[in-house]
Amino acid sequence: MAERYAISQVEVPEGAAVPELVKLKMETEAKLAEAKKQALAEKQKTRDEERAKLKERTAAYEKEYADTAAELVKLRREAKLNGNFFVEPEAKLLFVVRIAGIIKMSPKPRKVLQLLRLKQLHNGVFLKVNKPILNMLKLVQPYVTYGFPSLKTVRELIYKRGFGKVSKQRIPLSSNDIISDSLGKLHGLHGLHQDQGTASTEWRTSSMRSTPWAQTSSRSRTSYGPSSSPPPRAASSTSVTASAKPGVATGAIVRSLSTTCCVA
Repeated sequence: MAERYAISQVEVPEGAAVPELVKLKMETEAKLAEAKKQALAEKQKTRDEERAKLKERTAAYEKEYADTAAELVKLRREAKLNGNFFVEPEAKLLFVVRIAGIIKMSPKPRKVLQLLRLKQLHNGVFLKVNKPILNMLKLVQPYVTYGFPSLKTVRELIYKRGFGKVSKQRIPLSSNDIISDSLGKLHGLHGLHQDQGTASTEWRTSSMRSTPWAQTSSRSRTSYGPSSSPPPRAASSTSVTASAKPGVATGAIVRSLSTTCCVA
């Protein structure tokens, strides 16, 4: 707190008599200035240490990602050489976006959307892939679209639209200090990327601390005259590749070409 002291400079003309109150104020300002200088030095030292640790953690995360990718390549090659089929690992993370409003919606899907924290149109949330979540998504299938995001998509989405819930306030994730103060085990944005992207053990805590992702509508905002009709509704900025089964989306989230409505 001392680094935030506002120090005022008291200028006394040469040869002028200095009142006692001004002397006391000058002494107080000198003490505050010294305390502020020490606090700033300690803060800078702490920040340098945290930055060094952050570099080490980031390097460890990158090595983990590279080792995982190399292991998958190795297993695919071994399966191909032996004439077998390689079963790709199942996805652990879902990104769900609400695409329908509240009009003509029955109470049960409305309640499910509330439980998923999809309370507004174009809101998005990260969810773990498990049986209860998949059953809930079946109930709200016409009102949402979803897919399996890659680590790159998770990272870009957090950088672009990441907000956290701190003291019941919606705060943008603009620095590592916010995450370190609220989620000490993650220490920064890179830890949050790794936690959200891999659905690790701390995923539930970090997911509940992050607010739903508010996205902009892809519909054109151009006003039209009374005699002209608006163009057909544009496709949603978040599209999902469809699977062989109709009505079930299982692909990865595809980045839109639109820059104003881009999710990741």
